[in-house]
Amino acid sequence: MKGREESTLQKEGAQDPAHNGAVRERANGEEPFRSGYVGILGRPNVGKSTLMNQLLRYKLAITSPKPQTTRTRILGIKTLPGAQMIFVDTPGIHQAKGPFNEYMVKEALRSIKDVDLALLLVEADGSSKKDDRYIVEGLQQTRIPVLLVINKIDLVKKPSLLLLMDEYRRWFPFEALIPISALTGDGLEILEEEILKRLPPGPQYFPDDQITDITERFLASEVIREKVYHLCGEEIPYSVAVVVEEYQERTPPRPVYIRATLYVERESQKGIVIGAGGRMLKRIGKLAREDLEARIGRSVYLELWVKVEKDWSKDRKRFRRLGYR
Repeated sequence: MKGREESTLQKEGAQDPAHNGAVRERANGEEPFRSGYVGILGRPNVGKSTLMNQLLRYKLAITSPKPQTTRTRILGIKTLPGAQMIFVDTPGIHQAKGPFNEYMVKEALRSIKDVDLALLLVEADGSSKKDDRYIVEGLQQTRIPVLLVINKIDLVKKPSLLLLMDEYRRWFPFEALIPISALTGDGLEILEEEILKRLPPGPQYFPDDQITDITERFLASEVIREKVYHLCGEEIPYSVAVVVEEYQERTPPRPVYIRATLYVERESQKGIVIGAGGRMLKRIGKLAREDLEARIGRSVYLELWVKVEKDWSKDRKRFRRLGYR
């Protein structure tokens, strides 16, 4: 996991230091610099991506109310004066049915093999208990410290929250139990303190201003897919894959040119994504272009196409061709 390809995505307005591949071993010449990979685990739609975005104070991972929005691991980097936290947002872990769901669960489990600390994110109302128990059984085989992070506390009363915490304590020797609201930010300062206390002494793996290791090409595909999730009906999001066929960095003031294909599984879905007179595809393109321009600080010319790749999510060879390897 360490040492993956660096992205050009950096904090807006940050200066790129003369890093020269060096790593910072100490902060202020006294305290050891701390660094580590922090895996964010949980069932689908529990709020993992929202939590990472809040911790980074930057919208990196796409979000939607629909389960399984995250399909592959996303790395988010937060650098402080004496530490670097490298968050790993993972697909939702559940008892998967079907080849593509199995792929996403395996992707999540692979992502936590090398982390230094894990956050298990659960629902405060107890609605995630079945999948949480399944995840905890897998964690029994690991030796990494695990924090239980109880999300959406703004939706429950304190007595029921305390009962839930007592039940989870009996399941697993969690290092700490931290109630939060990823949506409002309540409890995140305490969570960050608990993470920092458990990071091992280590080098700074990424420059100060780098926030992820994903490429802008991948970011573009994710942003486009997010707009499909928000604009199209219940059926479409699970059946769409976005492949950026071309990404050209042109000399300003010429816009960045992006050409992407949205793959769906049936002709009927193609019609929904395009919409009457192409209106739905135009809305998807407009929102995606505006989002990308805000993120990369450049004007963007976005060209979208829709194609049918029949039952791609049920065929391992087909979804590998679409980038899910």
